[in-house]
Amino acid sequence: MASAGGQYGRIMELNFPTAEELAAALRAGEVTSVDLTDEAIARIERDDKVINAICVPDFDRARAAAREADQARARGVDRPLLGIPVTVKESYDIAGLPTTWGMPRYRDFVPTADAVQVSRLRDAGAVVLGKTNVPLGLQDLQSFNEIYGTTTNPWNPERTSGGSSGGSAAALAAGFGALSIGSDLGGSLRTPAHFCGVYAHKPTVGLVASRGMVPPDAPAWPVEHDLAVVGPMARTARDLSLLLDVMAGPDPLTYGMAHRVALPPARHERLGDFRVLVLEEHPFIPTGAAVRAGVNRVADALVDGGARVVRHSPLLPDLAEAATLYTNLLCSGSVARFPVDEYEQLRARAAALRPDDQSLDAARWRAMVFSHRDWLEANALRESHRHGWRRFFAEFDAVVCPITPTPAFPHDHDPDLLGRRIDIDGAAYPFFDQLVWAGLATMPGLPSTAIPTGPSPDGLPVGVQLIGPLFEDRTPLRLAELLEEAIGGFRAPR
Repeated sequence: MASAGGQYGRIMELNFPTAEELAAALRAGEVTSVDLTDEAIARIERDDKVINAICVPDFDRARAAAREADQARARGVDRPLLGIPVTVKESYDIAGLPTTWGMPRYRDFVPTADAVQVSRLRDAGAVVLGKTNVPLGLQDLQSFNEIYGTTTNPWNPERTSGGSSGGSAAALAAGFGALSIGSDLGGSLRTPAHFCGVYAHKPTVGLVASRGMVPPDAPAWPVEHDLAVVGPMARTARDLSLLLDVMAGPDPLTYGMAHRVALPPARHERLGDFRVLVLEEHPFIPTGAAVRAGVNRVADALVDGGARVVRHSPLLPDLAEAATLYTNLLCSGSVARFPVDEYEQLRARAAALRPDDQSLDAARWRAMVFSHRDWLEANALRESHRHGWRRFFAEFDAVVCPITPTPAFPHDHDPDLLGRRIDIDGAAYPFFDQLVWAGLATMPGLPSTAIPTGPSPDGLPVGVQLIGPLFEDRTPLRLAELLEEAIGGFRAPR
């Protein structure tokens, strides 16, 4: 790029630039948005044949938006993301582009309006390069479907990039834009970040409006869905905060008519002031050696930085009960719109379970036929857990724990999701049991930031999550920044 000189040129020689670095280079006149956009498009056209992260390119409109951003800057306009190339998960509505959720019957569905978060990106000046790949119906920890194919991991194409925001994580790791937005119900922001070596933040439930991030057969109404959130993905912790500030806030059609967001500041600014509980073991599933090592790298950095670190606390809500409760809430919602005949088959399967079967697999089958009374009882127990977390966070500032038990696993396209198995250090476990770590934050709605910790012995990224108090999202985000300084952060695949 002819105009890429000075500090920007030095950044490019070292690694993919962050959004913060790009914004500084743009403001200094060292580069233009057209330059950045053309470079991102060229990289996608060169490298995405193997990765397959960008399933719906929008390059013509991206170049037009970049020209408009440069013209606006020349007039003295400055916005948080002005001229910065970004990507968007396929499940968000973008006017004029298909929204399929990977479901073939909706391959021709094209919305006429942007999702609220796409509008916020545009209002902040971002240049949208296109949409990133997802699994069928967003229902997998991988990203593949019949319409767009399989997204591979930039670190190893034989491995998954994760799901359901796997296309976004892979795009970031490969340098296809500086930022992306995704969603999270079963770890769909955090797991791909962990697998691809990037950062993601699952916001406190209700903090970020999600209108327009709905299945193609559902109306884009301002409805907040149970457990599910939308949130930012980036290559640094500071970029997560930059993008969260753009995304945060209630829907202007509902609470946004009367409320404005004023998140409390981070509890601490120095690593040595944090009080942290470190977890590496779960009663339902073991933690693989590579992830255990990542957790302990973070624990060591915390201790070296002077933080108060403990491994056990009676204040921690019961992990087994929390995992079962999360499974109940997740699965009871997932079958709400099943046809009656399929529902009756599920009832028969649940009725055949032994009463003493307390496995997560049994919990899944039982939850699929929950009555409204059952769901209300589960929701009441969730409120009890939330109260337990309030007591916990009166004494602690964060929890460090795994996101999944292993680094990115080999592609597994077995359509029998409940029959799949995950290999943990040579032993097989039910595929969806690995969701227990993601559910630890999701069930009570807590904020959680995924950070890379370094490579596994075979070179795959390993991440952990930092769970914080309700609506104190800036606390785990600040801790992520400090740990990035202490242990290093994103490194581009070679």
